[in-house]
Parts: sequence; structure tokens; C-alpha cells
Amino acid sequence: MYDLHHLGWFGFQELCNSIAREVLGQTSMTFLESADGGRDGCFSGKWQNTTGENYYGEFVIQCKFKTRRNENLKFADIQDEIIKAQKLVSSNLCDTYILMTNTGVSAPMAAKIQKTLKDVGVKQVLVFGSTWINSQIRENSKLRRLVPRIYGLGDLSEILDERVYDQGKVLLEYLKDELAKVVITSSYKKAANAIEEHGFVLLIGEPAAGKTTIASLLAMGALDQWKASTMKLETAEQVVKHWNPNNSGQFFWIDDAFGVTQHESTLSNRCNQAMPKIVAMLDKGVKIVMTSRDYIYNAAKKDLKKGAFPLLHESQVVIDVQNLTLNEKRQMIYNHMKMGKQTLFFKKEIKQYLEYIANHQRFIPEIARRIADPFFTKNLVISEFYLHNFINKQESFLLELIEELDKDSQAALALIYMNSEKLKSPLEIGDLETKAIEKLGSSLSGCINALEAMNGNMVQHLMIDDESIWKYKHPTIGDAFSKYIVRSPDMIEIYLHGSTVDKLLDQITCGDVKVKNAIIVPKKLFPLILDKLNSYKSTKKYKTEILSEWGAKRTLFNFLAKRCSPNFLKLYVSNSPEVLIQITNPSKFLDYSPEVSLALTLFSNDLLPENSRKAFVSKISEYAIIGDNLFALSSDDIKVMFVENEYEELLQKIKAELLPKISELKEIWKARYDKDEDAGYHMLSLKENLETIEYEFSDQPTIVFEVNKELMEIEEWIKENTDDESNTELENLSGEKEEQEEVERSIFDDIDA
Repeated sequence: MYDLHHLGWFGFQELCNSIAREVLGQTSMTFLESADGGRDGCFSGKWQNTTGENYYGEFVIQCKFKTRRNENLKFADIQDEIIKAQKLVSSNLCDTYILMTNTGVSAPMAAKIQKTLKDVGVKQVLVFGSTWINSQIRENSKLRRLVPRIYGLGDLSEILDERVYDQGKVLLEYLKDELAKVVITSSYKKAANAIEEHGFVLLIGEPAAGKTTIASLLAMGALDQWKASTMKLETAEQVVKHWNPNNSGQFFWIDDAFGVTQHESTLSNRCNQAMPKIVAMLDKGVKIVMTSRDYIYNAAKKDLKKGAFPLLHESQVVIDVQNLTLNEKRQMIYNHMKMGKQTLFFKKEIKQYLEYIANHQRFIPEIARRIADPFFTKNLVISEFYLHNFINKQESFLLELIEELDKDSQAALALIYMNSEKLKSPLEIGDLETKAIEKLGSSLSGCINALEAMNGNMVQHLMIDDESIWKYKHPTIGDAFSKYIVRSPDMIEIYLHGSTVDKLLDQITCGDVKVKNAIIVPKKLFPLILDKLNSYKSTKKYKTEILSEWGAKRTLFNFLAKRCSPNFLKLYVSNSPEVLIQITNPSKFLDYSPEVSLALTLFSNDLLPENSRKAFVSKISEYAIIGDNLFALSSDDIKVMFVENEYEELLQKIKAELLPKISELKEIWKARYDKDEDAGYHMLSLKENLETIEYEFSDQPTIVFEVNKELMEIEEWIKENTDDESNTELENLSGEKEEQEEVERSIFDDIDA
């Protein structure tokens, strides 16, 4: 039996309407409580049940929800509904009356209800109690897929075969404590429909907007309904590689399809190449979900060829998950409060403010979880002012909570942090971890006890890929802990050991170089940072190997250039002299080159040897002379690296070698043009180079005239190759205008029942 009493009246009403659609085979219109006229739903038409009985006319659905588990329906519970039904009959709005309830209904009670309703004029009456509803859930996999919260309200083993059950547990492991509280948002419904109709959906949204949750539920639903086992892959290419043409029951999940933290054009191009085969796979019954951060997808769209996969450019399969309706926010709060650990006294006290919380502009799903957990609200004063601060200043509240924890709990959080937020269980800690927890005033046994005590609120114990691990319950806890630990100079070593190199390079400075809000690493710990930097050869910010290596070098060089004192730079160069060779060979995109930035920093601190300076100046001069990049002329910072007559010699070479070839250079750029590109953007670098020449030789009218002529011809060419038709943006399905009708009956009515 499913714990239907956990749903709440609004959630149960939604389940009933899903049953009307999927079991009764009708599209049920849902009415708001303020204007339903005695109907939670209705439809017109004919319906034949599984035994061949025919029902017809105006159908009315009435949902009767009761909070207590294992309660039976009493006649007094529906007396008011009898009066409403009589009015509907008189208005010719009720031929068939369907009563659905989460309570048990005895045969005599069902007969009494049917007789009473027929006495007031209803032609056909159906009474469905908890037993019938439970049987529909067990027998209808599509219903479960459309209402996946159900997976958390009962025993999975009762409805899934052994193979599916095992895979389902793995899929939903990280959601195990939250599954019964999941709210089926409009975004999820649209994604589920897209998967069924097209076999494909792309979920876009901000980080932590719910893409992974929706994708997990879609995968679980596909496993249940179609027995489609899930593969989570990196790229579209891998999907093609792992496709089995003889197995239509495959569900592929491509997370961060076009880049992890920023757009990787390589992934988009490979996606274009794979799409013809993916189209064929979809025709064979394969299901595919892709996820992407919204800003990355917007950058990728220009690279995704419409001809390769037209479906990708249709709004019905591209779904923005991050917009929540007011009712969805209400339901999130209700589910967590109803199934949370708060006392009845707390629920009664906060009940009047729950609508305020749902309407708060900074509401996120995590707020619903925290407000329902005494661990997070033990010092919270229940008033609008303090609730506003609780929501608006989420991070500071979490930081204060960590400060108030006992030493064992703080040390346990430190262990998770030091193990890249993935602490193996049973605990096996090294000398470094032992030293850290001793500094925090704890012990191994103290940490073990604290982890168990915090399980479910601050931390979570999971089995992932047959590995037992401890993780933070939510990523924001790790963020707050890092801010806590760096407050103490004596604890900064824990932070340095536990943080990823990517995170450190964003947040620390080696020495005080006056970077606002940076964590300053003292000279004593410079060797630790050196060790970290020596191992930093790639970054997880990118999915493709070449970009991963390029991105790591870029991040490292920018860190050295902007966030390191001369003392640290001197130490780094002496330990890694190869860096001097690397910076003397920058790419031609000098404006964005980290090599340029680092070369300038080393030069200004007298740390750039003369032979390295000469090699660097020679390279950027070469780019200028052949017309690839004239940054050497436009950048005042670069000019200071030229000594004696070097700069004048460069100008003479440009005048003698580059200027006679400007027209030829323009034609080369035209020939490289791809009609899918923006013409103005394509010519931007060439225009900038010519404008730099114009400025640098402004005292020479002949040169200025020739350059201006070429610039005018470029502008004419851009106009000729610009499409005047405005590009239409994709319509995001979840951007539909929300109905602003207010529900007269509050969803929170029975929150303290």
C-alpha cells in the first residue's frame, strides 16, 4: 500500500486527475477550489471500463482526502458533496459522478453513497477508494512515470521486477530521502511528454535548477514503463558507440552536453556529426535526455546545425526547468513540512507564514527542505522579519549553524571537505586528516558518531557504484564550511588540502596582492600550493581533452599573473623554469592570451630573463607583421617590453611588408567566411587590425587613405552578407504565463493536522 495520506489534498487531487487521464482515458479539467462548483475535475464524453461497461455524458470527479493513515470513509465526510451534486444535476452538469478517496471504502458504504447520489438525479456513480487507487498504481507503469513521487510512497520491490528494481534503486539513490517529497512541476510533465512523443528532450537551466532531478526521474520512469536501462554518457558520440540496434530499450543521458562550465564548440560539432545516427536511433525506440546550463546552450545554438537534427530546434523538446509556479513552490513547502521532522507546535506557529515563504522572490527548493528540518531552525524566531532573513541570507544562516556545531561535527564536515566532498565509508584516514581533526579538537570515533548524528540534514550516506560514501546533503553546505574554515589562520591548511585546484585558483592569493575578498596564503604554505600547481595539468571544467589541458594552462597562468606576490612568482619560476619557454610562444589571440598577461607580470617584477623577453617580443612582432594580430601596436602595456629601437623597427617592417598586402589579406578573410556565421563578427578582428594601423600611422595621410578605403569595402561586404530577417528565439515551454488565480482553500490547511 502507498502512503497516500502524505500527498496532501492538493497533491491527491493532482493524482486523481492523472488517473482520470491515464486510467479512465479522459482529459480531465481541473478546477480551483474557489470556483469548482463541487467539482475537482470534469470531462464530457464516453468511457468504457476494462470490463466493457459504458459510461457517458457529463462526468464529475470529486476527490476526498483525509490526513490520517488507514482511515475509512464515513458518510458524514461526503454529505456536503451530496448537496453540491444535486445542484450540478439540476444544471445538467453531472450524469456520471466519480468519487475518489485516499481512505478505505467498505462495500456497504459504497452502496449507500451510490444510492444517495442516484436519488438526487445522478445516473451513474463510481466510488474508488484507496485499495482501487493502489491497484492502479501497481498495474499502470505510465501512471507511475507521470507521477514519479509515487516511487517514494511505497515499496519499489512490490511494483518492479528484480532487474528493474535493482537499477531503479541505483538511479534514485541520491534522492532516497527526498523522493516522496518531490513535486511534479510543469517542466517535468512537459519533459515526460516530450520523451514519450519524440523520444528526446533537452533540459536547460541554471546550475542547481533541477535538471539532474528531472533527468533521474525520467530515467526511472523509462526503466519502469519501457524497461529501458540507463547509460549516463559524456558526449553524443558515445551514444552512437553504445547503441545496440537490436535493443530498443535503451535510455541515454548526456549530462552537460555542450560543456561543463562553458561552451565547448568541439562538443557541438561532434553532436552535429552524430545527429543523423541519433535520429535513426530515436526511430527505433531509443530514449535520449540531454542537459545543459542555459547560458552554455545559448552559446552552442549557433553551432548546432538545424539540418542535422531539426527536432533540437523545436520548442516542445527544449525545456527550461528553472521557472517554478507559485503552486509548485507551495507544494514543495507542503511536502517537506508534512513529511519533515518539525514538531506540531512549530507547524502551528509557522503555518500563517508559509504563503509568505512561497511568494518570496529568493525562494529556492532548498529553502523548503531547511524550513522543515529542526536542525536548521532551532534558533529561528518565527516572524516575517526573521523568515525574510532566513531566506534572503541563506549562506550566513548556514555559516552561523556550522559555528554552533560541536567539535566532532565540525571535524566530520572537515573530513568530507578534505576528501573532495566524497568521504569513503568505513572511514580510513591518513596522517593529514588525523592532524586536521586533532586541530579541531576531535577524534576518529567522534567524527563517526557525528556523521551518524548529522545524517539526513547536513550530510548524506549513499551507495554509488557499489561504493559507500559520505557527502554533504547540499553543495551549499560545502561552500559555507569553506568560508568557516578559512576564518582561522591555523585552519587554513585544512581548506587548502580539501579544495580542488580550480577552486583554490579562484579564491586564494599567494601573499597579499590586494585582491578583494581573497583568502591570503602565507609564505609558510607556499610549498603546499606549489605541489598543487605541479599536479594541475587538466581541469574538469571542460569535457574534451584538448580544452581540458588548454583551460588548465589558461587558469594557471592567469592565477600567476594576477594573484601571486613577487616572492611566490620567484619560487614558482625557479621550480618550473619551463614556464619561461611557454610564455614566449603565445597564441595569435594576444588580447586573451594568458601567456601575455604572465609575461607582463614577470617583466614588471624583474623576473623575466632578457633572452625570454627578446623571444616574446619577437613572436608578437611576427604576428603583427603578417597581419594576424596587431596587439603589439594597440597595447600600451606591451609597448613597455620593447627596448631601444625595437618598436621603431617593428613599425618600419609593418609599413614595408604588411601595408602592401592589405587588399590581399581582405580577400583571404572573405574566402574563409562560412554563411552560417555572422558577417560582422567574422570581419571584426581584421577591422580592429586596420583601425590600429590607421591610428598608429595617423600622421601619414597616404596610409590613412588606403586603410580607410579597405575599411569601407569591408563594411559594404558585411551589409551584402547580412540577413535582414530577425532570428526567432526558441520558445521555452516552461515560460508559459502562469494563471494568477488564487486558491481560496490554502494548500497548507492540514499542515498541522
